[in-house]
Amino acid sequence: MFFFSLTDTSANNDEEKEGMAAADDQTEKLEETGENVEQMELEPTPPPYTLEAASQDIELFLSNFASIVKEKEEAEKKAEAEAEEKKEAEETKVAEVEPEQAEKEAEMKENELDKQAEMKEDEPDKEAENKEDEPDKEAEKKEDKLEKENEAEVEDEGLEIPDFIEKYLDVFEEKLSILESLASSDTRVKGYQLPDDDPLFFKAIAQMRELYKDLSAHIKPESKQGPLINRISSIRYRAMCYLEEEFRCILEEFRNEETEQKPEVVQEAEEEAPKEDEKEDAEQSNEPGEDQPAVEEPKFEEYSEKVLANISKITLELITGGHELECCEIYMVTRRYVLGETLKNLGYEKISIDEAQKTPWESLEGDIPLWIRTFKQCANVHLPAERKLVQIIFSDYPSLSDSIITNLARCLFLQFLSFPEAVSFCKLTPEKLFKFLDMYEALRDNLSPIDSVFPGKCAKELRTEITSCRCRIGEATICIFCDLENAIKSDTGKTPVAGGAVHPLTRYIMNYLKYACEYKDTIEQVFKDHSKIERADSTSRPRNYISRSEKYKKNDAGEDRSPFQEQLMRIVDLLEQAIDAKSTLYKDVSLSSIFMMNNGRYMLQKIKGTPELYEVVGDNWCRNRSFDVRNYHKSYQRETWTKLLGCLSNQGLTVRGKVVKPVLKDKFKNFNLMFEEIHRTQSTWVVYDKQLQSELRVSIASVVIPAYRSFLGRYSGYLDPGRQAEKYIKFQPEDIETYIDELFDGRKN
Repeated sequence: MFFFSLTDTSANNDEEKEGMAAADDQTEKLEETGENVEQMELEPTPPPYTLEAASQDIELFLSNFASIVKEKEEAEKKAEAEAEEKKEAEETKVAEVEPEQAEKEAEMKENELDKQAEMKEDEPDKEAENKEDEPDKEAEKKEDKLEKENEAEVEDEGLEIPDFIEKYLDVFEEKLSILESLASSDTRVKGYQLPDDDPLFFKAIAQMRELYKDLSAHIKPESKQGPLINRISSIRYRAMCYLEEEFRCILEEFRNEETEQKPEVVQEAEEEAPKEDEKEDAEQSNEPGEDQPAVEEPKFEEYSEKVLANISKITLELITGGHELECCEIYMVTRRYVLGETLKNLGYEKISIDEAQKTPWESLEGDIPLWIRTFKQCANVHLPAERKLVQIIFSDYPSLSDSIITNLARCLFLQFLSFPEAVSFCKLTPEKLFKFLDMYEALRDNLSPIDSVFPGKCAKELRTEITSCRCRIGEATICIFCDLENAIKSDTGKTPVAGGAVHPLTRYIMNYLKYACEYKDTIEQVFKDHSKIERADSTSRPRNYISRSEKYKKNDAGEDRSPFQEQLMRIVDLLEQAIDAKSTLYKDVSLSSIFMMNNGRYMLQKIKGTPELYEVVGDNWCRNRSFDVRNYHKSYQRETWTKLLGCLSNQGLTVRGKVVKPVLKDKFKNFNLMFEEIHRTQSTWVVYDKQLQSELRVSIASVVIPAYRSFLGRYSGYLDPGRQAEKYIKFQPEDIETYIDELFDGRKN
């Protein structure tokens, strides 16, 4: 009992000790817990996992990835070596038991022969058994497949993927979502840029690309880590789509407003444009073959430096990320639209061939100077600036830069060249010649920027397109110029010009030739390069054209004339023939002579006043025409004033030395009537050239007035003074001179 009680007592004591120990433990735990709480309250909350921290972790992981892969490869090689050693050991064991194995194989062959004989007998039974075994085989296949998947998982398990990669993807997705929401909002402002941590954003995109490249090379899609690869790929694609949209938006919306229209350039182009009624001397200095001034490097101001830097960064990321095609497509579509808007701001509208043929010439004629100004401005300003922009944005990819500017330039020039091509398909008439020549010169004189700005292949293609268009304009120009011959022949009016004035055809043709000579060098080039056109219409030239044309081939010095000079001589010759034919419409020979004098003098004045024309026709032609004018002058005086002077002759006036008064009275009477008729008629005739008019009056007065003064002084005394003298002597010499000065004024006309 004592032992028991002692035992119980000790047990109780032990229980008390254990209880006290437990209490002490709880007290210590409470104290420790309190200390931890106090520490938690004192320590700050850890910072959130930012893109910057994640980027640093990823950078460290990528830098160590090669060593991780290397360790894995070494482990695999070690495992392979161990497997090979094990295999060799097994092969050694097999070699030791080969004799026994040979005997066993012989026995097995005999058994197999016996079995084959038995199988022939039991084939039906075995087929049934095979059918029963098919589910077992399918189960085995599934097991093999699972084993392979497990092997793949085991293979991936050798490559440790840190947990922070998932956090990194979460942070990047969050950042991307914020940027996408900002991009879709209406809070964009001019000069917009990505946030301040955008360098980190671009760095993260590059890291994402490297991460995908490294992991996808060692992780199979069907493995348990395959979803990670898919997620990285999805986020990368989403980031590329965001950059594509940003690229398009910045190109379209964040251009400097002041560069959308350049007033100073437009004004300069307008000052250089040709006027309708006169041509500037400076325009004539642009002769073919002259050295054109070097094209100045365009000052690029369409985008600010910050925006350009942002565009370049996005371009680099898109191309590096495998979105080269999308990047180039967005750029070309956007810039084509911008260039189209630029042309609209300049007033240029594209016109098709069908539209041009339906549009009145008056409207097209007004559009040609605008087209010329726009073409010059684009060739010298906009396209060089476009080339500079491409070089800046695609500075790391010169081949892409050349390809893009080639496509842009081709599209723009095809749009430009459609206008002159459309105009060249219009109905050709002589008055359209000079507008065609203006377009031809614009196409010819603005090739220097193309050669100096664009790459060789692009420049060659553009030159080919422009040359082809210029050829069509040149051929149309020659057809128009040659149609002057038909214009002369088709003027078959039977109504003579009133007063023998200069015929409208003479004025039109001579002014046409004078104006054409201001384009002499251009027309010479056109005829030289494009004169292979042969006129097939039989009515355009006379039957003896070939023989007649020989006289135009040589000038006064015996030198060969150019094709353009031959054409000029043919037109001048045809005009002379036409004027000769029209002179026969006048029944009055005197008026016909006045008509020929007027037209001949007009032609001489135009030719002598136009050095280019004078050089073509030469001195001999001018001397011959001057001689012809003098002959017409003599013919006029003979037909008009010689008859009048016949009234003042002495014939039949005296009989046996005495003046017969009735005859004298008739002579005065006839003179008065004839002079009055001449004055009444010829005062309506027209001599516009003041010098010729003065020459005619002086020549008439020098013949008529002395003869009349002499006749009057000699025979006026034979008339009775008073009413008889007043009746027959109506004019004094001074009156005759006054009336002569009133001739050729065209008063009634």
